[in-house]
Formats: sequence, C-alpha cells, structure tokens
Amino acid sequence: MIEVDTASPVPPYEQIRAQLTALIESGELAEGARLPAIRQLAGDLGLAPGTVARAYRELEAAGRVVSRVRHGTTVAARIRPTAAQSRARLAEAANTYALAARALGLTRDQAVAAIPREW
Repeated sequence: MIEVDTASPVPPYEQIRAQLTALIESGELAEGARLPAIRQLAGDLGLAPGTVARAYRELEAAGRVVSRVRHGTTVAARIRPTAAQSRARLAEAANTYALAARALGLTRDQAVAAIPREW
C-alpha cells in the first residue's frame, strides 16, 4: 500500500504523508478506515517509528486522520470544501502548473494539451 524510496530527495515522512493523502482523497481509504499502527508500518517499511509518527501527525494537523490512544489512527470524516474554497484551490493548482510548464519551456498550448492526457 505504501512504498518509500530511501534514495529519493523527498523525506520518507513526506512520501508517507503524500501517499496516504492520495489514498484518502481517492476514496481508497474510506472514512473510518484504520491505518496501520505506527510501529507496524515503520517495521514494514524499515523506518524509524518517529518517521511514521511525523507523517501521521501532519495528516492529523491537516484534518485527514484522527488519532486516539488505544483506538489507533483512522481516516477522518471528509469535509467537503465550499465552492469558494474549491475555486481557490483550483486557482492555486493552476498557478503552480503554469509556473512549472513555463519553467520547462512549454508553450501555453503544449501545457493545455497535456491536461486531457493526464485526466
């Protein structure tokens, strides 16, 4: 379910956080789904428990999971963004994409053409 590339410049906790976020957002991890215990996941991935704990803390701070003593960590109820929040997040993502496309030397048409292929 979760894989960590120790050769990646992305820190392991961030790889875990990003992968779990993607699983939650896609619905593969449904509301109330229980995440592996910190020690269990750390052992499975060959990482220090503190690394997994940091990923879980960041997920909890973002409201994606809820951690309770003796009950473990579960996927939080999904909060639907308002229309204004959705527009703001989309604008931010579009800006990031446009900056990346320009940095790669792509034209606007080339950047726009890439979207349907990835959709």
